[in-house]
Amino acid sequence: MKSAEYIANLWRSTRSTLFRRLFLDRQAEFWVREIDPVHTLTGIRAQVVDVIAETDDTKSFVLRPNAAWRGHRAGQSTLVEVEIDGVRVHRFYSISSAPGQALISITVKRVPGGRVSSWLHQHVGVGHVVGLGPASGDFVLPTPISARLLLLSGGSGITPVMSMLRDLAARSAIEDVAFVHYARTRADVIFGDELEDLAARHAGLRLIVCVDDDDDAPRGFDEAHLAALVPDFAERSTFLCGPGALMDRVEKLWADVGASHHLQRERFVAAPLFTPLVASGEGVDVRLSRSQRRVVTRGAGTLLEQLEGAGERPANGCRMGICRTCTCLKHSGTVENLVTGEVSSEPDQEIQLCISVPRSDLELDL
Repeated sequence: MKSAEYIANLWRSTRSTLFRRLFLDRQAEFWVREIDPVHTLTGIRAQVVDVIAETDDTKSFVLRPNAAWRGHRAGQSTLVEVEIDGVRVHRFYSISSAPGQALISITVKRVPGGRVSSWLHQHVGVGHVVGLGPASGDFVLPTPISARLLLLSGGSGITPVMSMLRDLAARSAIEDVAFVHYARTRADVIFGDELEDLAARHAGLRLIVCVDDDDDAPRGFDEAHLAALVPDFAERSTFLCGPGALMDRVEKLWADVGASHHLQRERFVAAPLFTPLVASGEGVDVRLSRSQRRVVTRGAGTLLEQLEGAGERPANGCRMGICRTCTCLKHSGTVENLVTGEVSSEPDQEIQLCISVPRSDLELDL
């Protein structure tokens, strides 16, 4: 049996080795970044090499990722990490460039009140470095590619389908593609000039841009109008991304004609908020078990938004229920899931802060 002194000496030696290794690793990481800011020992980083103003409120950021980037498939997204006021924040953005290139791009529409999109637009330029997550998502082109495709988008939902179109063009695979896009005005059409150029160069691409200020067409999405524009829409492999109202109507149309199996979709936003049961003046008492703090949340909004409003900084990413970065354990209390409508009162249940609203006092493992 080992003596207590031997065990104590072994622990001191092991602890010293661990601390020294941690210190050296941090030093190495520091100097690697000093030599080249995109190189790192611990993750994916990318340097901004160009910023392209697509519209008045949309910019594409062209990025040179380091060797840790493993590429993407057309239609996938990446988790972007930036530091704002000393706090690291994350958002998911679709990759708008075609796969297989040394540079990648994300296209960001500035959202009124959007913390990250506004910061990117105002502060990020050539030379800046951002963190990236590996490409993710199953909103991708099939293999092999279907003979007839319909790419259907609205607003900033064009970004993942533009990656698909660019991929098809790079592979000379635009054979029978209908691209239908909805926007408020011609000036709001992201990638408008490039789309026109692609349509001029590829006989197999039929480009249809529908804008609200066109007096000769319905305002917004119209089922009969789409059927007239693309009579065989129900027979095409369709990729849909855009505002929730547009997607809801498209999904219903495809279901009505029995073509839901041909429709793939990517949603950017969670379901709209409802007025919570708790009156704004009453507030909800939220106990954070790990930090031993108590906060009172007031008013409408998700748990994530209300906790941030109370000065807390929970981990978060997409803020729409996709990435699960904000998942935490609810020890007690009742919440409602904004996406599914499910009301949960079960103890010790995992919830996502970004799509949950409090329905009672809570205890969370934060």
